[in-house]
Amino acid sequence: MTATATEYKTIMVTHQDGVATLTLNRPDSLNAISDELTTELIDALKTLERDKSVQVIILTGDGRAFSSGQDLSELKEKYVPGHIPELGDDLRRRYNPIVMRIRTMKKLVIAAVNGVAAGAGCSLALACDLRIASEKASFIEVFVNVGLIPDSASTFILPRLIGLGRAMELCCTGRKVTAEEAMAIGLINKLVPSDALATEAQTMAARLAAMPSQAIALTKRLLNEALDNDLPTQLEAEAFAQETAGKTSDHFEGVTAFLEKRTPKFNGS
Repeated sequence: MTATATEYKTIMVTHQDGVATLTLNRPDSLNAISDELTTELIDALKTLERDKSVQVIILTGDGRAFSSGQDLSELKEKYVPGHIPELGDDLRRRYNPIVMRIRTMKKLVIAAVNGVAAGAGCSLALACDLRIASEKASFIEVFVNVGLIPDSASTFILPRLIGLGRAMELCCTGRKVTAEEAMAIGLINKLVPSDALATEAQTMAARLAAMPSQAIALTKRLLNEALDNDLPTQLEAEAFAQETAGKTSDHFEGVTAFLEKRTPKFNGS
């Protein structure tokens, strides 16, 4: 199927075979996150979440970087003696809606990290459900270097991925994590050569797009809820979700295909 594209100024969105690729498109600034980019990213995620033809979303960056984080050039005129920033309001307006949209939508979001993911760019990659990285990728919780705390859910997601001790070190030192180290500590799911990243991400996404979408959505919700639920609560959540999944035609198709020794053809219903 031929890919189609949606026009934005700071991002690009293409669709092909149930997979949407959302590309941060400010390569000259290493895809630094501007106010315009966050506005467009929120809009694109909302649109893709509603698009029934899209089953999986790939989030990546154009050029040498995934994202270098907040565009500090936008702050140049503000940071003068006497300026008191209201960063909490900025997070609530711009970044938090992006993280919440990615984490709560039913569709899987894969970060294809092509280069440096720093600061809010690192948080954006962490917020995704899966991460595949190029050998040229790196991750930096750079916030401490400018006297700030990790935000955009880094303090929530990072320790759950790599453990409290490692997360504490990375957040308090602001040091760079190479792609190889990221793979070793469980920060990413797959490491690939740089020239194979787009193909490997598309292959992973296409495979997931062909899976039973309601089962995937329920699994994503359960795994995220399990981070905070106690065992009895999680067991009941599983029972309720399994009751729901068991009534789908995809479940019937999966069992029937197994019994008939053929490949199942899921349709998302």
